[in-house]
Amino acid sequence: MSPYRVTLIRGDGIGPEVTQAARIVLDATGIDFEWVVVDAGAEVMEKSGTPLPAPVIEAVRASDAAIKGPITTPAGSGIRSVNVALRRALDLYANLRPARTLPGVHSRYDNIDLVVVRENTEDLYSGIEFEKNSPQALEVIEMLMRLGGKKIFPRSGLAVKPISSEASERIARFAFEYARRHARRKVTAVHKANILKHTDGLFLEAARQVASEYPDVEFEDRIVDNLCMQLVQRPESYDVLVLPNLYGDIVSDLTAGLVGGLGVAPGANIGDRSAVFEAIHGSAPRYAGQNKVNPSALILSGALLLRHLGEQEAAVRVEQAVAAVIAEGRSVTYDLAPAGATPAGTRQMAEAIAQKVAG
Repeated sequence: MSPYRVTLIRGDGIGPEVTQAARIVLDATGIDFEWVVVDAGAEVMEKSGTPLPAPVIEAVRASDAAIKGPITTPAGSGIRSVNVALRRALDLYANLRPARTLPGVHSRYDNIDLVVVRENTEDLYSGIEFEKNSPQALEVIEMLMRLGGKKIFPRSGLAVKPISSEASERIARFAFEYARRHARRKVTAVHKANILKHTDGLFLEAARQVASEYPDVEFEDRIVDNLCMQLVQRPESYDVLVLPNLYGDIVSDLTAGLVGGLGVAPGANIGDRSAVFEAIHGSAPRYAGQNKVNPSALILSGALLLRHLGEQEAAVRVEQAVAAVIAEGRSVTYDLAPAGATPAGTRQMAEAIAQKVAG
């Protein structure tokens, strides 16, 4: 069998350290990978003139999957967000963020097992904005007041929230297919359709239509503010959550907080032709090169990559190894180490996990 071609985007800040840690663990599975290592972010800006060079996107397109370290978007780069630009270039419309409690990780909750499915391409993250006092903003304000009949203060900044039937239907279908494939019991569509009737209302209607095609999966909907309260009060009531872009970003950080924080929160950006796996946390440049940070989130993102490739048994081994090392508390980074224990470095924790994966 040919090796899986996997692009490794090292990122910047702590990116090179955590991607190397993830690679150590993935190689320990015994699966054959052809690694294509590329760079993006602040450190390539000066050389390439952009934090996201075209060869990076081309490498991902030519791969079976990609795993990405955190990336800083440099000021003045011309790109609002490297992560958003990468998702748009590859049409990675589904952002998948599981949240599961792990023994040994400090949390106020036990036995949480949630999956956030976030629409990744539109909503307020579409980047359609108009600066206060600009001619464009004044023109749009005049038009909106004429068409909508509601007062808008002239010194307003504006942002447009496009929600389409096409994007809403495909993210809802992704959520239901994920639920069916992984034997999940329920999908909850999250919205603010009581107020935003023609955007969030459209999203909810699309989710309802798709739900009718999956009678084996329970469906419900929740208003986003009510959902946030209920996630804190009784998170066990929820399973798979499907949300528009902005709510998905906020709620996925909330669910990460329920299970111990971003240090153990994996993520994936998936489209019809490409998939990029990444941790939710940022690049933390002040910790760069210190062999200090927790690599668990990106290693668990590697387990999602394995599942995407159909390597379910290897994915389970990685997840179990991460859980075992954290539960033992001997070879873990400072944020996971028991009181009085000597913390391990990033690489040392990865090697301990890899040893268990290899058996």
